[in-house]
Amino acid sequence: MCLAVPGRLEEWTDRDPLLARGWVVFGGVRHECHLACVPEAEVGDYVLVHAGIALNRIDIVAAEKLLRELRDAGEESPPSAEDEML
Repeated sequence: MCLAVPGRLEEWTDRDPLLARGWVVFGGVRHECHLACVPEAEVGDYVLVHAGIALNRIDIVAAEKLLRELRDAGEESPPSAEDEML
């Protein structure tokens, strides 16, 4: 299963059309990402990133909703042995 995660673009480091890169923040953690697919993104925008590649720009409402759903999914405990026997 593939999962893309929203992050906030903090800084462009290279705006070359093929080698575009920049720093994206995910919950306080900075990660350098490839940004060639989102040349229109500006600092402060949210981008959807998979495997270090920003795939598209998303609005803040969609980003917050997705982050909330990911947090909620992570808070669910795995099924216990008793649950699996039922």
